[in-house]
Amino acid sequence: MELTDWIVTLAVVLMAIAFFCGRTPANWSCENRARRLAGTRMLVQAACSVWAALLIAARGLFALDGLLGLRPAPLQALTGVAILIACGCYWSIRGSRLLKPRRLFTA
Repeated sequence: MELTDWIVTLAVVLMAIAFFCGRTPANWSCENRARRLAGTRMLVQAACSVWAALLIAARGLFALDGLLGLRPAPLQALTGVAILIACGCYWSIRGSRLLKPRRLFTA
């Protein structure tokens, strides 16, 4: 897959996140809007993190010439991929929790 395809994939994912998370009702308070904005930002960070991890895995591990002719050690590349995936999972969970409306009463 060419780098252009990777960039187009990232753009499509970011537009989907912006489309589904960008709509807020007019009668929401500033606190709820701030929570929604923070949740959207965390989902964007998660998407970028997972995208970078997949790009490193595809270009760094499985490409014949590596990244710009450099060939990273497989352990270093896998460590970077694992850290980026872990960060992406964390941001995704936190962002989805922030996008849910707050409960008024807890049982």
